Amino acid sequence: SHTSKINANRSEEKATTQVCPSCDATHFCDCSSMDLSTIPSGLTTDVTGLNLSYNSIEHVRENDLKLGVNLRVLLLQSNQVRTIDKDSFIFLGKLEHLDLSNNKLTHLSPIWFRHLFSLQQLNIQGNLYITLGENPLFSNLKNLRYLHLGNNNSFSAIQKQDFDGIVVLEQLEIDGQRLRKYESGSLATVNSINHIIININDVQVLSVILEDLINSAICIELRNIAFNTANESSLLEPMSHSIMRKLVLKNVLFTDESVIRVLNILVQAKQFLELQVDDSVLRGTGKWHGQIEVNRESAIEVITVQKLAIEQFYLFSDLHGVENLLGNITKTTVVNTNVFLVPCSISRHFSSLLYLDLSENLLADPNLEHSSCKGAWPLLQTFNLSQNTLGDLEMTGRSLSHLKHLTHLDISRNNFGEIPELCQWPENLKYLNISGTQIPKLTTCIPQTLEVLDVSSNILNDFRLKLPHLKELYIAKNKLKTLPDAPFIPNLVALRISRNKLTSFFKEEFGSFRKMETLDAGDNNFICSCEFLSFIQYQEGIANVLANWPENYICDSPSSVRGQQVKAAQLSLFECHRTLAVSLICILVVLIILFIVILGYKLHVIWYMKMTWAWLQAKRKPRKSHNHDFCYDAFVSYSERDSEWVENLMVQELENAIPPFKLCLHKRDFVPGKWIVDNIIDSIEKSHKTLFVLSEHFVQSEWCKYELEFSHFRLFDEHNDAAILILLEPIEEQTIPKRFCKLRKIMNTKTYLEWPLDENQQQIFWNNLKTALKSYDVILG
Repeated sequence: SHTSKINANRSEEKATTQVCPSCDATHFCDCSSMDLSTIPSGLTTDVTGLNLSYNSIEHVRENDLKLGVNLRVLLLQSNQVRTIDKDSFIFLGKLEHLDLSNNKLTHLSPIWFRHLFSLQQLNIQGNLYITLGENPLFSNLKNLRYLHLGNNNSFSAIQKQDFDGIVVLEQLEIDGQRLRKYESGSLATVNSINHIIININDVQVLSVILEDLINSAICIELRNIAFNTANESSLLEPMSHSIMRKLVLKNVLFTDESVIRVLNILVQAKQFLELQVDDSVLRGTGKWHGQIEVNRESAIEVITVQKLAIEQFYLFSDLHGVENLLGNITKTTVVNTNVFLVPCSISRHFSSLLYLDLSENLLADPNLEHSSCKGAWPLLQTFNLSQNTLGDLEMTGRSLSHLKHLTHLDISRNNFGEIPELCQWPENLKYLNISGTQIPKLTTCIPQTLEVLDVSSNILNDFRLKLPHLKELYIAKNKLKTLPDAPFIPNLVALRISRNKLTSFFKEEFGSFRKMETLDAGDNNFICSCEFLSFIQYQEGIANVLANWPENYICDSPSSVRGQQVKAAQLSLFECHRTLAVSLICILVVLIILFIVILGYKLHVIWYMKMTWAWLQAKRKPRKSHNHDFCYDAFVSYSERDSEWVENLMVQELENAIPPFKLCLHKRDFVPGKWIVDNIIDSIEKSHKTLFVLSEHFVQSEWCKYELEFSHFRLFDEHNDAAILILLEPIEEQTIPKRFCKLRKIMNTKTYLEWPLDENQQQIFWNNLKTALKSYDVILG
């Protein structure tokens, strides 16, 4: 029984793994967008999070989540859920986040939530219910802090008991474009709501809701509503005596008639500090009747306007009606609103302004000069003029030069192009952003007081500007090939030079920035030379300085490491020590040549080559017939050291014989000036026989060996008996050098005449020799 239960649990876990393969280390399982029609079986007690969103689940059954005792997050949004069994969530006592939004629920039951004691976030928006039910839905959710409810199709009524049990909320969102009934006091039971989002279009209903929020809501956000008349705006009157600190208006419509009334209500709220307007529309030209009555004890401090559409902005008036509102404002943001001019009188009324953002507008240099007139924005510290239509840097600087407190200026994404040599700037300017302004070269127009300079996304080729106080330089997306010169910016702490044409940097350049803490040089085309790799891979502490290291530092060349991270690139010994490698190769080649020469000398390779050449030459000559005329009876091959015996004994005996023999001797008969090898070959070919006078001296003679070889060629090529061997003295076979292999062979195959030391035997020797010399007669015969 116990074993079967374990096996069942394992099979269920396997099933869950198959359905939800992506469970992370925290046991959060993502089963979204898998076209599931039911909650998968196999949920284990380990699972802490389950994402079932974007499926086709219609029914949450009683036992689907019985093992989810450790679930903290359950996401069921964007399914087709129509039915939830009353005990479906009974085991989810640890659940903190439940999302049931965008389903098909037509009614809501408090029974579902009665055991969700830990629930902090609940989203039931976008369903089909008309009301939240007859009984309090959230009375048991004591820890609930984030609640999103309602829908834009059918939700039409909020009843008095709907929020019973809720005391404190961080965020409450009510979606109700069709909400027409709100029972007064419904939200009054909630003591504190940090941020309430009200998405309704009925101003009358909104007014009743706001009455209940007088003492509870800190930030009120209104969405998708229109205030066409002053009377409609008057319905916001409850705000004037609320504790609200911030109002956010998104996709709200105003007119000239309604806007002044709204502002007059807001400034009466004693704790109201911030107004934010996003993606809204103002129909009118700013001709507002009447002044704003400001309570000096509590005036608005922050105004943010983003993407306010004013259809006839070019007819907009000078805003003199709001002058009383401006005195205490410290931060103003007006972005993407087609602002082309701030009237001088308005600028002067911003007497407390510290931060001004007019980015993404239509301010040009002449209008900026008017807007920034004498006395304008006297305390301004930060000014953002990014993405306007400024084009004259000198005029821009001059227009702002009177702002003595200005320290931060952003004039990026304008179109300055060439900049002059001299400019006027606010005397305390510390931060300047002129990125993306088409500047080809920096000049001394840039103020010396800067501590931070951003010149990214321009067309700069170098940086040779002396800025002694500069601590941060952002020069990414330019065309620099080297790091800036450190002596010009000695106090630099951070440098971003990514996406330039930087190919490398070395210890000397890097070390010259003595205070450098951060260097971002990634996304450049690095030439990974040996010197660069040696420096960047082994320089102590460089990894702590380089930003985005190592993933953004990639080798572009040489080809052997292209695409590799600089940190991991390795070059071969030849690439890193080319001169040494070439020297070693040259030395190796010389040694090989020397070895070959020595080996050739020892093995007589040159001799063999000469012999082979001579033999090939001889082979190409036409073969002579046996009956041709010979000049000599014999060619005598002998060692010079045996010349006394040859010349004094043998030559005398043979040439004085009757009939006499004609001998060919190299001393007497070789043709002068002719190559000795040719002489040997010709002499052998012109002689009937070749006499070899063998001795110890003979085997030591190179020329004797040549003569022996050529005679051997003839012996075998012409198949005759042309060689006569005379052994002048005994020769041990093992003493004959290996290169005299032919001599060894001939001595083993032919009979030789041995010179006798006994004088009585010598005449017999001469007779035998003469007989051998005459043997060609028989052959010819």
